[in-house]
Amino acid sequence: MRAKREYRNRERTEVAVLDALVDRAEDGMTVFELRAAVEVDIDELEEALSMLKEDGLIVVEPGNETVIKPDERVVPDQPSDEDDEQSIGEWLRERIPF
Repeated sequence: MRAKREYRNRERTEVAVLDALVDRAEDGMTVFELRAAVEVDIDELEEALSMLKEDGLIVVEPGNETVIKPDERVVPDQPSDEDDEQSIGEWLRERIPF
């Protein structure tokens, strides 16, 4: 599942983090799980998490292992066929690094 469309106009890493978190919205993910899912270096991941936290799009739950979850407004109400379709902008972002 992917984050809602209105949250997809962000940096590529931020969108990848939101998508990974939306897939595991109930359980959340640790930083290590996110790093493996998004496949970026730790500095880039840290910057993306910082921006998402600042904008209130993720929730950080401290504990033995810090768990990161998407804010409820980022998670689609239900999966849709729209998830499989890719916009022209998304296609270009994947092909041409901005």
